[in-house]
Amino acid sequence: MTLAALPMYDRPELQAEHDALWSAIRDGLAARGVAAPAMLDRAVGLFEGWRDPGLVLGQTCSLPFRSQLAGTVTVLGTFDYGLPDTAPGYYHSVIAAPAGFDPAGIAAAGIAGARIAINQPHSQSGWAAMADWLTPRRPLPDSVLETGGHRATALALAEGQADLGAIDAVTFRLIERFEPALAARLQIVDRTARTPALPLITAAGHDPAPIRDAIIEALAACPTAAADLGLRGFVAMPEAAYLSLPMPAPAPVRLPVS
Repeated sequence: MTLAALPMYDRPELQAEHDALWSAIRDGLAARGVAAPAMLDRAVGLFEGWRDPGLVLGQTCSLPFRSQLAGTVTVLGTFDYGLPDTAPGYYHSVIAAPAGFDPAGIAAAGIAGARIAINQPHSQSGWAAMADWLTPRRPLPDSVLETGGHRATALALAEGQADLGAIDAVTFRLIERFEPALAARLQIVDRTARTPALPLITAAGHDPAPIRDAIIEALAACPTAAADLGLRGFVAMPEAAYLSLPMPAPAPVRLPVS
């Protein structure tokens, strides 16, 4: 059985666009003699999908890739999401706070007592980026609020359950686009360092060349869907670019959202 999933930015408002892009990729794969599923799988769990030996195309995060998936999947590259002041194929997180949170308090002593929210401990954009940003500013916290997702982090900040959180910049852009009322309850305090964007992967043993070619061809064939998804192109980011990133300290005690 074959499998394809693009779960990371698959908001309900964008599912039709992801389906259109996948249809074009699937047709390109068929023309190259590569078997692929008719539809994207939206039911499979993240790690279940990433580890499936029939995975034709998936999208993971660089921290689980380098900590758990390296050697079991092949990196194809990454989409370019066209983030401002960011090189093609790279991304970052925004350090967000509730609207009205005093930015001056974040400098110096104020940050020491800030309540930190993260989406998941195995997230590059949620935990690793936050840990990297915090390290020169304060000791890592003894506990963090684990929200389960970037949008949930935005909600936790907006509702006053946390003071600071790292939110993937693409996700934040989508919140601004589709949920302006939620975005208005937040403010951007800073941006984290740029790192290679989410890896597109296929199961080990699959020839990456025709899959890369089908992705590039599909982006050109579906300009409207690609534009709606914020995609500017495809970058053949090497696996070494991900493996060279440092591993963050383990996430501290994680408190559930109340």
